[in-house]
Amino acid sequence: MRLIVGISGASGVVMGYQMLKVLKQIPDIEVHLVVTEGAVKNFACETDITLEDVIALADYNHSNKNMAASISSGSFKTDGIIVIPCSMKTVSGIASGFAANLLLRAVDVCLKESRKVVIVPREMPLSRIHLRNIKEAADNGCIVVPPMLTFYNGSNSVEKQINHIIGKVLMQFGIDYEKFIAWKGID
Repeated sequence: MRLIVGISGASGVVMGYQMLKVLKQIPDIEVHLVVTEGAVKNFACETDITLEDVIALADYNHSNKNMAASISSGSFKTDGIIVIPCSMKTVSGIASGFAANLLLRAVDVCLKESRKVVIVPREMPLSRIHLRNIKEAADNGCIVVPPMLTFYNGSNSVEKQINHIIGKVLMQFGIDYEKFIAWKGID
């Protein structure tokens, strides 16, 4: 399997980092990474994680400015892209087809090639513009997995909440995540 992971400049870049850590542990997954300039700033503001630590978790790292990267072409086959977190600026670009950087181009390519696109939009509260853009992205084929809190599975820490989100995203690609606790139902 070959996946693209995009980390954009929304709050919650640690979710992208954790996603990369999980994917690194799964055999036979090739990961192509794009980190936006805003995400670089958020890593510095929100975490002690260095950009080198993030990049080390991917098989390939692509500059967001490199519009000639392999992932910018539909002839480069992937199984899809995960944008985690997905800033409202990125959602807007996706919704309008404004592929002004490599991350947006990679999403655009996946959509035009009918490949899976999973976005994890991160903003609160959501304006009508945000909601319209998220709806437009969904209407155009994106799967929207907002990082909502969950409680039914005993997720009583930030780490467990992130594990739940990662599990929900990976389900979209048919990947089981051992730290994801699914709803079992009530009998």
